[in-house]
Amino acid sequence: EACKLNSQEVVEEDKRLKLPPNWEAKKARLEWELKVQEKKKECAARGEDYERVKLLEISAEDAERWERKKKKKNPDLGFSDYAAAQLRQYQRLTRQIKPDLEQYEKLKEQYGEALYPTSDSLLHGTHVPSKDGVDRMVADLEKQIEKREKYSRRRPYNDDADIDYINERNAKFNQKAERFYGKYTAEIKQNLERGTAV
Repeated sequence: EACKLNSQEVVEEDKRLKLPPNWEAKKARLEWELKVQEKKKECAARGEDYERVKLLEISAEDAERWERKKKKKNPDLGFSDYAAAQLRQYQRLTRQIKPDLEQYEKLKEQYGEALYPTSDSLLHGTHVPSKDGVDRMVADLEKQIEKREKYSRRRPYNDDADIDYINERNAKFNQKAERFYGKYTAEIKQNLERGTAV
């Protein structure tokens, strides 16, 4: 009998090992989703709003914790590299596009299966964009150019900084010189200001 129980345990352990590593989490998630669906059905049957019922069951501490978590997630990561910036711009522009479904249906009827090109398709150069589409693209490009022209990074001006320049061009030169050689010339500059330079 002990041998029988042992073999059953081995079979069950083998089943558990064959399951994916995140099986427990997936199973818990699916069970939670089923509970949510059941609650939604119950609320709909009683004529109540599910979101309101759900919020009544959540404690204030949990709600606060979730709010803090939401605030931590910053979708705008700023500039990391040019590829990421280009991807963000592409995603922003594609979100703005509103497809013309009527035109799509007409093209689908006109071309049939040829609308979806494959490696054997010879449709290249046969498509002529509509006047509305061209106008939309031109308007979008003009908007991008206008936005780019408006953008300029605000550089803070410090009134208390020492004036060591005679014009704007000289100020830029001095800033560059300070940036590259400031750490080497700091002591000499201090001596000159104190009047103890040899």
